[in-house]
Amino acid sequence: MSSTGNPARTVAPSARTVAQGALTLTSDGAAWLASAQRHSAQRHPILAVRNDRPITPAVLPCGSAFDVVNAPAIFGRRMLDRLWGEGPGSGPVAAHRGRMLLFATPGTAQRLPALLEWEEWGSDGGAGRCRAIPPLLCHGRGDAVTIPPTSTTPAPAPIPTPARWLVAPDTSSPWLPGPEVLLWAAVRAARAARISIFPPQDQGAKVYDVSRRR
Repeated sequence: MSSTGNPARTVAPSARTVAQGALTLTSDGAAWLASAQRHSAQRHPILAVRNDRPITPAVLPCGSAFDVVNAPAIFGRRMLDRLWGEGPGSGPVAAHRGRMLLFATPGTAQRLPALLEWEEWGSDGGAGRCRAIPPLLCHGRGDAVTIPPTSTTPAPAPIPTPARWLVAPDTSSPWLPGPEVLLWAAVRAARAARISIFPPQDQGAKVYDVSRRR
């Protein structure tokens, strides 16, 4: 059976509204990110990095607290628009060096590629309706990703950084989409328009109202 039905029935907790510009990490969100290191051998815990270098992007392991689906910037934004416009919303989302990092439930990195292959070759008799989906990099157990600065205190002046939050984690247990929801968003994004995997020079920032999760 195809997994691209509308995921709007997916149960997700309501959360506070993110006002324009309120895209910085909360202390609860930082604690959730730090929990990813419980089973990690990293020498420098994220909380120490946050205190010593608060404006420096951090590197976190995947597979325990979250997996990450890494998409080209334009396609990732189309997925995000589908998730917020027609679906249940998203979990935390970051932008880094022309890529979009969508945080997902642990196990997504293993399951999503199989679902994408099924959609492309199985659910439509081989017509390949998902061929417009660019390769999605799935980071799970054994992988690590670079995330935006983990400081909860805004810098005194804007400082350029290669990583920034588009939807920052704001609770100690944020809702995360699973592989079926992300598959649905990818298929809808591919159908929406002919896409390019190369981002324009200035993508700009969008604010997503997390109170719309359902």
